[in-house]
Amino acid sequence: MLVFIAKRLLWMIPSLFAVSFLAFVLIQLPPGDYVTTYIATLAASNEIVDQNTAAQLRERFGLDDPMLIQYFKWIWGILSRGDFGISFEWQQPVSDLIWERMALTLVLALSTLIATWAIALPIGVFSAVRKYSIGDYFFTAFTFFGLAVPSFLLALVLMYIAAVEFGQDVGGLFSPQYENAPWSFAKMGDLFSHLWLPVIILAVSSTASLIRVMRANMLDELPKPYVTTARAKGLSEFRLLMKYPMMIALNPFISTIAWLLPNLISGSVVVAIVLNLPTAAPLLLQALMAQDMYLAGAFVLLICALTLIGSLISDILLALVDPRIRLE
Repeated sequence: MLVFIAKRLLWMIPSLFAVSFLAFVLIQLPPGDYVTTYIATLAASNEIVDQNTAAQLRERFGLDDPMLIQYFKWIWGILSRGDFGISFEWQQPVSDLIWERMALTLVLALSTLIATWAIALPIGVFSAVRKYSIGDYFFTAFTFFGLAVPSFLLALVLMYIAAVEFGQDVGGLFSPQYENAPWSFAKMGDLFSHLWLPVIILAVSSTASLIRVMRANMLDELPKPYVTTARAKGLSEFRLLMKYPMMIALNPFISTIAWLLPNLISGSVVVAIVLNLPTAAPLLLQALMAQDMYLAGAFVLLICALTLIGSLISDILLALVDPRIRLE
């Protein structure tokens, strides 16, 4: 297993290089560059930028260099100094902009993942064991509701209920007095007191899909001969379910980690904007719209790294949970 992990970590290096290059190219594919977007924004407010000023801005930002030169300068700064470059729009180092947002995004993503598993796993098992019961029909209706209702609409409804009916502070992840305050136990407590609303909203659709996955997997395992044999030997129903069919049915469940983590980060743009969350998604969208290539490229690179790490974690967990999966 250690050799397998080492090989996977080594393969991540060329994968990250390839993805970073593709992301850099794709960000620059739209016509123009950041200076073009900046001039268009100023023109919309009746401010005119002459050609000399535009040329000076391009020289200042290094946009006159060929794309390959820009990429190699950027990637060399990351490798040699941990420097992701300067954000054109914010005029700040990219590192100062992304790390706190990525940390908050990871907290939100992991909280949503834990909530999703804690809800989907027992409900999926129950729906399979009590197939076609009233409870099964109820949870089936819930899954269809969760898959059908847009996340932004659910966010607006829950924000209204929390603010009007319960008088709670909604929107953002911190109270006003903690937004710019240094980190402390009080600020962490305030974060967790605001975390429940986005966790519920993001968990609804992913929980609904995973319930269907778990139910289907359990229904495949329950009729098999080994379950009948274990039941005939007098094994209690709870122990039988936990020890055999559920452990095998977890395989596709665990494999979802590979896409669930990055999906929670990049797929929550609308929810993050509606709830005014200081996470990575709104800043990534803004950077892409402004063609702020260093800021957008850093986010894409980190999301790719999360995808690769999620794949590695899911493979390791599969080997630990299922004794049939072993490395030769």
